[in-house]
Amino acid sequence: MTRILVADDHPLFREALSAALEPHFKDAEILEADSLESTLKVLGENDQVDLLLLDLNMPGGEYFNGLISVKDSYPALPIAVISANESIEVVAQVMGLGAEGFIPKSTPTAQIAEAIITVKDGGSWVPETMKDELENVDEEMTTLLKRFRELTPKQIQVLSYLRAGLMNKQIAHEMNVTEATIKAHISAILRKLEINTRTQAVLLMDKLQFN
Repeated sequence: MTRILVADDHPLFREALSAALEPHFKDAEILEADSLESTLKVLGENDQVDLLLLDLNMPGGEYFNGLISVKDSYPALPIAVISANESIEVVAQVMGLGAEGFIPKSTPTAQIAEAIITVKDGGSWVPETMKDELENVDEEMTTLLKRFRELTPKQIQVLSYLRAGLMNKQIAHEMNVTEATIKAHISAILRKLEINTRTQAVLLMDKLQFN
């Protein structure tokens, strides 16, 4: 039996995708989650998940935190990001952060089934029309992604608060930790990204088109 987890915060999309996949995977069990928290809960309760179809912007998953968190906890789990954002920079970031596939939400169902089979069987999949563009993503972007991949999920969360303009005390309150812990996180972030200031960190997130 193939067990697929569809993680997306839009119930109509989850239902439509599950229904569309059934003819192609007659023996499949389709699991659902609507946030990063519920995704990790479902994965924790089901040892035999074969593939995760992951939306980028569901609650808790913003700034690629969902992809990074799941990869951190389940490094062997094949993940195909399925997203309405088809920017080549976003696709490059997704693949650079460890996803095995990127599937635009506009992809026909038969192609989604093809992508799922490819990723589940250990391959990688992006639309043919994007392959040449991915090879031309500039070297600076590739270097930034390698550095960003070193960050922990908590550090990504701190970065998201920095970008929102919160001060250390406010971030500490939001994350229920001490201000000293936030300062330590920021120091680690700056070191891993090879930058010197909070402003540079925010500009870097803008360059990577986080939304």
